Amino acid sequence: MDDFNDTSAFYDSFSDDYRLWYRDWDSELEREGLNLRRYMRQHEVKTVLDASCGPGTQAIALARLGYTVTAADPSAGILARARENAAEYGVTDRVTFVQSDFQNLHNHVDGPFDAVLSKGNSIPHLLRDEQIEETLLIFYELMRPGGLLLIGMRDFEPLLEDRPRFWPGRIHDEADEQIITFDVWDWDDGPPVTVTFNSFVVRGSGTTYQVSKRPVLFRALTAEELEVVISEVGFEDFQAQHDRWELLMTATKPER
Repeated sequence: MDDFNDTSAFYDSFSDDYRLWYRDWDSELEREGLNLRRYMRQHEVKTVLDASCGPGTQAIALARLGYTVTAADPSAGILARARENAAEYGVTDRVTFVQSDFQNLHNHVDGPFDAVLSKGNSIPHLLRDEQIEETLLIFYELMRPGGLLLIGMRDFEPLLEDRPRFWPGRIHDEADEQIITFDVWDWDDGPPVTVTFNSFVVRGSGTTYQVSKRPVLFRALTAEELEVVISEVGFEDFQAQHDRWELLMTATKPER
């Protein structure tokens, strides 16, 4: 297994189809913003580093609520889409976009930030223990004392025993076509255990449909594994709770 898991081609190819991940994009923005603000308020957050911004789901939602956001992503395609979305929602003055992966953030952004977040199951793209530790150390260094760490990822723990192969997505009924999404998962024992999500998009109408398939690799990372690294790096007050399909984990950088 290669140490570096390059996901840019996958997310570049999805830059035009990102809305297919959501039932309703506008509703998702509103929900994400209000949900994240509950955590931000407790820590007097004003500046945020979104370390895996994707199409801007969290960055734009927070900017609309008045936060100053730096949004990073390694995919040029999805980052361009995020910039377009920020312009559409009138928040370009509150979001600074940066092309960077996790391990080069300290070369592209200047802290300290009041909060660092990574949602959308991005941390499990890191395959090796040392990559996860390095990333969390960078998050720690870019955060002010007392700052908030917030990570959202899929809870792989209950999936490791049964190892499902099929994962349903969404059905979008458009004016001139129907779009159906689903994933087929290919598991590998590793170590570490990994799973390739083969994301299928089926488009068409009547009796004529076309299919595309895009693979992307994840480590089947568990909350327990991540909690160990978060604590070893120096964060404290670790908490985890389920939020729809994500396991949402928070921790703080000590004041001292």
